[in-house]
Amino acid sequence: MHARAVAATTTALLGAALLAPASLAQASHGGPGPVVVAHRGASAYAPENTLAAVDKAAELGIDWVENDVQRTKDGELVVIHDESLRRTTDVEEVFPDRAPWNVKDFTAAEIARLDAGSWFGAAYAGARVPTLEQYVGRVERHHQKLLLEIKSPELYPGIERETLKVLGNEGWLDRRHVSGRLVVQSFGVDCVRTVHELKPAVRTGLLGTPRVSDLPAYAEFTDQINPSYDSLSLGYVSAVQAFTGPHGRPLEVFAWTVDEAADARLTAGYGVDGIITNRPDVIRDATRGEASDGEV
Repeated sequence: MHARAVAATTTALLGAALLAPASLAQASHGGPGPVVVAHRGASAYAPENTLAAVDKAAELGIDWVENDVQRTKDGELVVIHDESLRRTTDVEEVFPDRAPWNVKDFTAAEIARLDAGSWFGAAYAGARVPTLEQYVGRVERHHQKLLLEIKSPELYPGIERETLKVLGNEGWLDRRHVSGRLVVQSFGVDCVRTVHELKPAVRTGLLGTPRVSDLPAYAEFTDQINPSYDSLSLGYVSAVQAFTGPHGRPLEVFAWTVDEAADARLTAGYGVDGIITNRPDVIRDATRGEASDGEV
């Protein structure tokens, strides 16, 4: 699917956005306001990227969760954000002589020994770094939807194919999932392009705030442009949504990481399709008009 030509003026861009059909994210969400995505799970309330954070998002009634995927030394895909295990596990205590404690230098069995919850609070002591299989299994248990980020793909050649293999083995590449329950995103342009080429049915997202002049090329293989919320404007969001992505729908914009009600209302006012947040209950209420500043 070819991208539309860039509109000549902001007015034209706004008009194009208003005439565009409903986004896939909004269609699957079924409610007012942007889709709310629990960043690394409900990570303000439970240790990020753990199964407990998925559970907390489900408890709060949040449909979408986001996670980060990296690869161990022996080829297992695990869910963790940082390249180093240091911040969110007790790796320094368990393996004191293994600095800088990078994920890629540890086997899956070694990582499975680590406590990934105590740093957040005693109630989560003993939580583990989940494998991707474990994580998608928990998301499936709650009937949730997944915004999956392939983290630092330049460190892990072939991780795109491996991620898709795990998703396929876990039943996440059937029509029901790829049509409305799964998006694979990355900061890496080549990574996003590779995912699209390997599995064209899968919706993809490019993280960052690319120039509008680059959007025609990106719209060939990505369905979303997902920028930091503080880089956005009404004109930019409208410009992105004026392009048609590879599945014949307007490109979507999912903004990250918004944790304050006032910022959420401002971002929603730009017309974004989704908001990624550590505090999904706060942002949901703020963008649905159910909470005032004093209640947050």
